[in-house]
Amino acid sequence: MARSLNKVQLIGNLTRDPELRYTPSGAAVCTIGLATNRQWVTESGEKKEDVEFHRLVAWNKLAEICSQLLKKGRKIYVEGRLQTRSWQGSDGNQRQTTEIVISDMIILDPKGAGVSVGNEFDVPESVGEIPAIEVSQEEKPKKEEKKGKKEVNKDEKPKKVEEDEEIPF
Repeated sequence: MARSLNKVQLIGNLTRDPELRYTPSGAAVCTIGLATNRQWVTESGEKKEDVEFHRLVAWNKLAEICSQLLKKGRKIYVEGRLQTRSWQGSDGNQRQTTEIVISDMIILDPKGAGVSVGNEFDVPESVGEIPAIEVSQEEKPKKEEKKGKKEVNKDEKPKKVEEDEEIPF
């Protein structure tokens, strides 16, 4: 029998903040809206753009991490699989939706560039407990010290820390 494949890879921007809920058995489930854009030029030279909206679903630890790290507007990369669900609506009509159940997620925008989360990664239990880096007044150079000649250690790499910078794990 031939193998089959159900794999989706998307890069896009979040259309809303993630929604985290828990099933009656205690499993975390997070739903996320993602928009992807497609651009092309018509035969007449006119530029066109089309937007596709996707419903993403994350489960368990990945769901909790997505709800903590993601916000509307962030650019992310996700991998997952297509899943179609059917149910009967409150009006008695049969409903159906296709969604992407994600297994991996990477934050691509500058605030979280390089943060990669997925099933094959060892992710801390509680991401929210990571301490922020603070620079005390004592560590900041005084104006008088800047006027004099500064010794530079060539082996030491400069460290750049901004006050409101978010620190991913």
